[in-house]
Amino acid sequence: MAELAQNNSRKGKKKSRRKKLSTRIDLTPMVDLGFLLITFFMLATTLNKPQTMEIALPSKEKIPETEQTTIKASRAVTILLGKENKVYYYEGTRENEVDPVLHKTDFSPTGLRKYLMKRNYDVMVKIRDLKARKEAKKLTEEEFENQKTGIKKEKSAPIISIKATDDAVYRNLIDVLDEMAICNIDRYAIVDISPFDLDLIAKLNAETKKTNGIQ
Repeated sequence: MAELAQNNSRKGKKKSRRKKLSTRIDLTPMVDLGFLLITFFMLATTLNKPQTMEIALPSKEKIPETEQTTIKASRAVTILLGKENKVYYYEGTRENEVDPVLHKTDFSPTGLRKYLMKRNYDVMVKIRDLKARKEAKKLTEEEFENQKTGIKKEKSAPIISIKATDDAVYRNLIDVLDEMAICNIDRYAIVDISPFDLDLIAKLNAETKKTNGIQ
């Protein structure tokens, strides 16, 4: 009976099932890899440099009155910022009761920038040749900067006066300063607008309306 019981127990014996073990992934090596990657990128990349704008400060040197008069007559350029993104410019000053000719333009590459490049053409050509010598490794960085500064101070370079009306926006002032950098103009100043300048703008606008038939 014992043997029969033993034989019968085989028939009724249930097959043992394997226990399913939960999957476990060790992420410890991944954490180490993550720190290594962070360290690598911190050392291999550079942080964003703050964007700054260089503004030339007034010189402490005193210029004789005779030289000041010569500079105003031959090199002076005045840029006026008006409302609705309008920009005007004129050369020289009022002489012999004759007003300078006021021109109206815009901030497009064929507007103010084209005029400034033409006005500062000699300086821009020399700086372009200087950059070519630098790229050819004929000049060091220090020599390039020193010679570039000297070229910008040549007598053919214009002296710009930037004046804004009460209706002008701050963005237009930034645009003008950008044009100074693009056109390699180093001598400029931001000054208050005068009644004479406002009168020139008013006369030009009146003439424009008259020409267009607007009353």
